[in-house]
Amino acid sequence: MIHKLKEYVENTSEEEVRSLLFLILLQISVEEQPDEELAKSLRRTYQNYLQAKTIQPKIENKRDYKVVHIAFGESAAGSLRMALKEMGVQDEEKVICFSDDFSFGPLWKIEEEMGLALRHKWLINHINYDEKYLLSYKRRFYKTILEVKNIKEHAHIFIWAGENADEQTAQRFVISLLQNKTNDIFLINPLESYEEIAFKSDAKDYAIHTGLFSSEELQAIYQKNNRKQPLTMRTRFKYINEWKQISQQNKNLRIWADKKINSVAEDYYDNYIIKTAKLLHKEQNSADFIKSARLIGEIIGNLNQRIGDIYFEYRLIRLVLKGIFELEGVPKAMRYYSVKLQESYLY
Repeated sequence: MIHKLKEYVENTSEEEVRSLLFLILLQISVEEQPDEELAKSLRRTYQNYLQAKTIQPKIENKRDYKVVHIAFGESAAGSLRMALKEMGVQDEEKVICFSDDFSFGPLWKIEEEMGLALRHKWLINHINYDEKYLLSYKRRFYKTILEVKNIKEHAHIFIWAGENADEQTAQRFVISLLQNKTNDIFLINPLESYEEIAFKSDAKDYAIHTGLFSSEELQAIYQKNNRKQPLTMRTRFKYINEWKQISQQNKNLRIWADKKINSVAEDYYDNYIIKTAKLLHKEQNSADFIKSARLIGEIIGNLNQRIGDIYFEYRLIRLVLKGIFELEGVPKAMRYYSVKLQESYLY
C-alpha cells in the first residue's frame, strides 16, 4: 500500500495538494473536538482521497481527446501542458510524457518485460539516479507505453523532438509503438520552427531540447505546426526501421550528428572529460581538487549535445576507479565530492 500511496501522491497536482492540505488543517482547527471525532474525520478524508485517485484514471481514459502530444522529459511535458492551458485547450488536448533519457543505456526490446528489465538493471548499476525514481521506473514506463497504445483512433498525435539523441531516439521508439494505429502522426522539431519564428541567426545556440523552450514559445511553435501534413506511411516505416537498428546496437551511448543518431561506446567522451579537467587545473595556481558539479557543468556547457549530467557523472566515477582522477568526499551526489587529475595525467 505504501508504494500505491507514493504513486497517488506523484500523480497529484499542486492544486489538489493545496485543497487537501486546507481540508486537513480545517479539520484540525475545529476547537473542542474530541480526538476520536478528529481521527474519524481525517480517516474519511483519507478514504475519499483514495477513492478519488482510484476513479481518476478511469475518468481520464474515458475523455475523448482530439489531440495527444507526446513529449520526452518532465520539463518539456510541463511546459507543453502550460502552453495548452494558456491556449484554453487542456480539456481537448492531452500530453503524454516519457520521463526517461533515451540518449544512454540499452534499448533492446524495452517495450517488453525482458528488455525493460535489462535496461533497468543497467541504470541501477551505472547511473546515480534517485532511489525513488528507480523503484518506480518500470511501473511508470509500462504505464506510459499503455497510454500511448490506448490513444483513441481518431485523435491526432503530435510528437515533439528537438536536435538531440534523447528525443530523436524516443521519437522513433514511439512511432514503433504506434505502428498498428491509423492515427495521423505529426512531428514537431521546436528548434526548426523557432528559427523561422524568431528570425534569429543564433537560434541554434538557443535550445536543442524541447524542455528548454518556454510555454509561450511552444504555443507559437504549435500554432505554426498544427496544420502541417501528417507523416506518410513510407516515412513512418522508415522511422520504425531506424528504431529497430538503433535498439539492436550493443553500444550504450547515442549522439546526434549530421541529422542522424549515432551509437558510440560508453567511453566516447572520456578523453573530453580529461581534457576539460586539464583546462580547469590550468586556471588554478596549482592543480587542486575541483567540485565535480563544476567540472561536469563545464563539460555540458561546451558540448553541442543534450546528454544529461548524470551520464557524465557515471563516466567521471569510472575514471576515478581507473586511477585517472583522485576523489575527495563521498560520491552520493555531485555536490558532495571533488576530483582532480592524477599527476601523471596533468600534462
